[in-house]
Amino acid sequence: MKLVIVRHGQSQWNLENKFTGEVDVPLTELGRQEARDAGKKLKGIIFGRSFTSLLIRAQETLQIILHEINQLSIPVIKDKALNERNYGDLQGLNKAATAKIYGEAQIDLWRRGYEVVPPGGESLKDTAARVIPYYKKNIEPFLKTENILIAAHGNSLRALMMYLENISAEDIPLVNIPTGAPRIYEMNEELKLISISEP
Repeated sequence: MKLVIVRHGQSQWNLENKFTGEVDVPLTELGRQEARDAGKKLKGIIFGRSFTSLLIRAQETLQIILHEINQLSIPVIKDKALNERNYGDLQGLNKAATAKIYGEAQIDLWRRGYEVVPPGGESLKDTAARVIPYYKKNIEPFLKTENILIAAHGNSLRALMMYLENISAEDIPLVNIPTGAPRIYEMNEELKLISISEP
């Protein structure tokens, strides 16, 4: 079976270089095109169901992909567990301007680190604490018999990648997921990872 994860296409605040987190901002036109391109890469894979967050940028990305692959009738399950991490007091702030105040090193720790918590927000560790149990309980059982598509966010998917690929807390800061780029996990019936590919 195949598990496909896709980070949403470019959002308006990605374009404006702002910390987005759980703020519900839409895709840009480029983001919609990235989603269409992702769909084109996934043609030929028949999905049993799909999962996404409660945020519009991930939901719209998923709908565009499903339209592109002509599978709009499959179940779509939306859950807060797959939301982007909460960046707390940083949400809405320009990243470059914030870096001038706190320094690039601190911004990198807030954005990429595992245990470092941005003011009033969630660490990646906190995000993993909701994403991974949700995945194990609500997604893995279906993956034994059908292909699954997840459209979510940079950090919720990084947390999932830690589990799927056995990435350590020391190495996860080096992982960046591009927008609109599918990642395909091929698994056997025991959900053991066979291969990873990026079409």
